[in-house]
Amino acid sequence: MKLLQRRSPKSTPHSGQLDLFDLPASDDALQIVQTPSLQPLHQMPTPSTPLAAGKRRLQIGTETLDYTFNRSKRRSIGFQISDDGLRVTAPKWVTLVEVENAIHEKQRWIFNKLNDFRQRSTRRLQPQMHWRDGGTLPYLGNQITLRIHAAQVAGIQFDAAASTLTVCLPATASEQQLKDRVLGWLQLEAKRLFGERLPLYAEKLGVSFKSFALSSATTQWGSCTADGRIRLNWRLMHFSLPLIDYVIAHELSHLREMNHSPRFWATVQSIFPEFETARKTLRNSAQEILPIF
Repeated sequence: MKLLQRRSPKSTPHSGQLDLFDLPASDDALQIVQTPSLQPLHQMPTPSTPLAAGKRRLQIGTETLDYTFNRSKRRSIGFQISDDGLRVTAPKWVTLVEVENAIHEKQRWIFNKLNDFRQRSTRRLQPQMHWRDGGTLPYLGNQITLRIHAAQVAGIQFDAAASTLTVCLPATASEQQLKDRVLGWLQLEAKRLFGERLPLYAEKLGVSFKSFALSSATTQWGSCTADGRIRLNWRLMHFSLPLIDYVIAHELSHLREMNHSPRFWATVQSIFPEFETARKTLRNSAQEILPIF
């Protein structure tokens, strides 16, 4: 799984994307990279813990911090948090002493983010939905109940009033067959709903898109190319309509600003004023509710 990294406007001249954990434009100096993984973070190493290959170690008060260090052509020191912990990137002309001083200066932010990421990883290890009759599935911000009907004829029916999804399967059907049937239904629903919402926000913004397709990416909610090709993650169907609309507004806004500059966010706000709330919700709670197919 590739790392999630929000790029600066100059680095994305031809495409725009909304990552699963998208960051506001003001966080350029502290770039957080998060990979939604089912593996928890390791506890902060103690001085007796052997240093892993490619890692550096720094003692900060009573805490021992192991981090990965890389050189790059960037103009400032960058900090990234991932399943591997802290990654520090610095220009070639910055000394190691200056790097460690920067870590000391940002230690509160670093330890807070490491702790937040560890807690998220722990929550992602909690039991997911049960793929069986009576199991629940997040759909458009609500929970719907799966009902399995033993039948030789394949079929699936959603009852919005009763919040139930009835799946017809042979009595001998496996759990994976149930997942596949539900996945197919969700993707069809995504095509229908996205196809209805995209034109609405394109008209509000005064832009036109060339095409749209579903995405199964594990690191992005959506993407938009300069020539108007939009991809939207079908997993958005687990969330409420305002969150889906935010992602759609986000991607369409790239047709005006192919970056994440202040002008871009102003464009998003012009057609979706509540974008800050929606963005925080996706960033903070997304992975906890996504079922595993």
